[in-house]
Amino acid sequence: MTSAFVVGAGPNGLAAGVTLAQAGVDVTVLEAADEIGGGTRTSELTLPGVLHDHCAAVHPMGVGSPFLRSLDLERHGVSWCWPEVDLAHPLDDGDAGVMVRSIERTVEGLGPDGRQWRRLFGPLADGFDDLAEDLLRPVLHLPKHPLRLARFGSRAVLPATVLARRWRTDAAKALFAGVAAHVYHPLTVPTTAALGTMMIASGHRFGWPVARGGSRTITAALAAILAEHDGKIETGRRVRSLAELPPADVVMLDLAPGAAADVIGDRLPGRVRRAYRRFRHAPGAFKLDLAVEGGIPWRDEACRKAGTLHLGGPIDEVVHTESEIHAGRMPERPFVLVAQQYLADPSRSAGDVHPIWTYAHVPHGYTGDATEAIIDQLERFAPGVRERIVGRFARPTTEMPAYNPNYVGGDIITGANSPMQVAMRPRIALDPYSTGVPGVYLCSAATPPGAGVHGMGGHNAARSALRRV
Repeated sequence: MTSAFVVGAGPNGLAAGVTLAQAGVDVTVLEAADEIGGGTRTSELTLPGVLHDHCAAVHPMGVGSPFLRSLDLERHGVSWCWPEVDLAHPLDDGDAGVMVRSIERTVEGLGPDGRQWRRLFGPLADGFDDLAEDLLRPVLHLPKHPLRLARFGSRAVLPATVLARRWRTDAAKALFAGVAAHVYHPLTVPTTAALGTMMIASGHRFGWPVARGGSRTITAALAAILAEHDGKIETGRRVRSLAELPPADVVMLDLAPGAAADVIGDRLPGRVRRAYRRFRHAPGAFKLDLAVEGGIPWRDEACRKAGTLHLGGPIDEVVHTESEIHAGRMPERPFVLVAQQYLADPSRSAGDVHPIWTYAHVPHGYTGDATEAIIDQLERFAPGVRERIVGRFARPTTEMPAYNPNYVGGDIITGANSPMQVAMRPRIALDPYSTGVPGVYLCSAATPPGAGVHGMGGHNAARSALRRV
């Protein structure tokens, strides 16, 4: 019987394990931590009964993932929950850019920019199921839907700042810029429009939901499906070298490229070793979880109903702060992401005390404390929130790698989204999952299609392995 070891039990490692096990492979997943899940863990970080997602929190790409949709996660306990408003981006004048799943309602709210919003995102959202089949694979492949991919690609190759010229109002420009900023790269650079365009199209097709009970339920479902196919998981098993593993036909590494090079060691071809060592990481994240009594008193009404918010001010400010962190400078007002998952999933709250999930974009390896900068950004758009905070838990940038070794320097997306790495990650190769060592594959978020709880990196890597077994 064909056998496989998967090193790392994050979403991609588990997805690789499930894909192999479904094909009849004898799979063992080894996780260094005492708990599986990587970035999809959930616990009471601040106060008893208040549930916080550790990293991944809102899942516009997860709910639309072709791989996850094929698994019937609902049968294994995953229940998607949608807020009334998917996304809001407040501005200082009290206005806000607002996106909901319905493109018609979004267009209505954007006023004079609504028509252009519909022209860009309407066709992409309508065809997103087909589009995802091509977008969530390596760039070099024979497209299944070439016309849809070409339409997307003509926008995706642009700098986000160029695509944003389609809109005239501050609200529409800021709304797009905030989503584009998930790319963690200067928004004036080509290809930085790609991620924002994809996430908005996905949002209009599937919404931006959360998982009831926390992102950990996605992890638990993948583990249950693996067990149904006789796969095994062992925690507390750190693998430092391939020599520590028993003989196997396949080894999947849910690791950052540098760590993969360490584990493979001298067996790694020199050209691949050099590419993995040169792999560039993105700026960092500073995570702050808050317990807030009565919720956040946002100035804008739509923000009080929004599951996700981007705090970055107008587009020029977002562009500036993203350029600053890329240059290694901490801005006074960092770009902050906020999630109010309890609006869609009240089970996360304890009475009138609610979990607030936030993190700030900061320079790679940032050693400072961004707690007050994050709270200042909240206070900027929700005066009085500081007095409502009854619990807090900070995970500084420097502690991110201890939580998850793939988060090198606090890089939670496992790799910079520079134009070259968007096109060819983690190295220039026809098969980006192959390490050049027979039977050994990389399956982390450093591989296509990149970060997000969609499992496609692991699934694609496992399919690559199965073609060669």
